[in-house]
Amino acid sequence: MELDKYKDKTLAVVIPAYNEEKLISSTIRGIPHFIRHVIVIDDCSKDSTKSIIEAESLSDNRVLLIAHDKNQGVGAAIASGYKWARDNNIDVAIVMAGDGQMHVEDLPNIILPVLSGEADYSKGNRLFTGEAYKKIPKMRYFGNAALSLLTKIASGYWHIADSQTGYTAINKKALHTIDWDRMYKRYGQPNDLLVRLNVYNFRVKDVAIEPVYNIGEKSGIKIRKVIFTIPWLLFNLFLWRMKEKYIIREFHPMVFFYFLGFTFFLLTVILFCRLGYMWYLNGSIPAINALAAMFSFMSSSLFSLFAMWFDMESNKDLKA
Repeated sequence: MELDKYKDKTLAVVIPAYNEEKLISSTIRGIPHFIRHVIVIDDCSKDSTKSIIEAESLSDNRVLLIAHDKNQGVGAAIASGYKWARDNNIDVAIVMAGDGQMHVEDLPNIILPVLSGEADYSKGNRLFTGEAYKKIPKMRYFGNAALSLLTKIASGYWHIADSQTGYTAINKKALHTIDWDRMYKRYGQPNDLLVRLNVYNFRVKDVAIEPVYNIGEKSGIKIRKVIFTIPWLLFNLFLWRMKEKYIIREFHPMVFFYFLGFTFFLLTVILFCRLGYMWYLNGSIPAINALAAMFSFMSSSLFSLFAMWFDMESNKDLKA
């Protein structure tokens, strides 16, 4: 096995868990022997998850329980695991869900790009397989695709997709660089982390993994909440990345193109609203208003597309 050449590297699996009493035991027992530490974070579960983890730690000395006194969210649970890995000088920290939705068979493919130095961070991509559309619930599939597009723009990693997957591996350098106390604490954590990795110019690789559903897992994601919170989070992260990476750290004229694109977009909305109002009021469209609206729309589109192209060029070396 190719992993044998990296026997000197210390690997830890981080498992965030909240009300996972049905599947947490089988998840822990499925972790292969070459993983030295299994860090399970109980995010103040209301069921018997914590006691099951404690029982597993008695039979497997690799298992360590980190218990949160109050529920903080999946992102906060992962951050607790990452901080433990950082403080214990772990070479690669892998995140797996506690609900059995991640194939252990995919683990070597997730780890190897990071172990070999090809990437600083690798993540699973369920959309690579031809079975994704059939296996992933349709609402999640299309929601994931939309969020992946927004995450490309926000993060600058234009080559990644399936931004919501939690099957990831991260190296020691990134573990010691990112401020885990500032990472988003809930379901937008993968998106937040990608933006932070981009600001520090870490290389990211997408790895094809098999989608796993209908094995008894119960999703804690409430669509009615994340459909608004994650896009708003991504908008704020995008602005933060522009400031941190292209103004403070190294100035890039791309920010002017994005600013002009956004300005003309707002102007387009105003002009089209005025056009509709005048049409309703007078029964005709003012020619100058129509021309101004179309000019504004074209300007917004061109400035935005040029900004995206500049961003892609600036980040092309971060594709692993």
